[in-house]
Amino acid sequence: MASNSGEPAPFSSDLLRGHTDTIVLGVLRSADSYGYEIHKAIRDATGGDYEIKEATLYASFRRLVKDGLVEAYWGDETQGGRRKYYTITDAGRAVYQRSVADWKATQNIINTLLNVKGERS
Repeated sequence: MASNSGEPAPFSSDLLRGHTDTIVLGVLRSADSYGYEIHKAIRDATGGDYEIKEATLYASFRRLVKDGLVEAYWGDETQGGRRKYYTITDAGRAVYQRSVADWKATQNIINTLLNVKGERS
C-alpha cells in the first residue's frame, strides 16, 4: 500500500505484536543467540522496517523461558562482557511450527476476505 507521496505506507506494528514470541523462536531455530544479536537479526531481516523494542524482547524471553520453549544460559566472557544466551527447546520448535501453520491459515483467510468479489462501494 502506498501513501499519496508515492512512498510505501508504514505497516502496522500492531499486526506483529501478537507474533513476537514466534519471531524470536524463528531466529533461535538456526543458532543460540543473545538479546542484542536477536534484536539485530530481526531489524536486519526487515531492512530496518521493523524493530522490536528492548522491553518487548526481554518480556518475550521471560515468557519463553517460563513456558519451557527456550532455555537461557550464561556465555563465557572471552569476547567482552558476559552475555545471556538463549537456545530453543524441542517444545519451542513444535510451538514455532504450529504458530507458522496457524499464521499461514490466517493469512489465507484474510487474503480471501480482502479479495471478496461483488462488493459495492
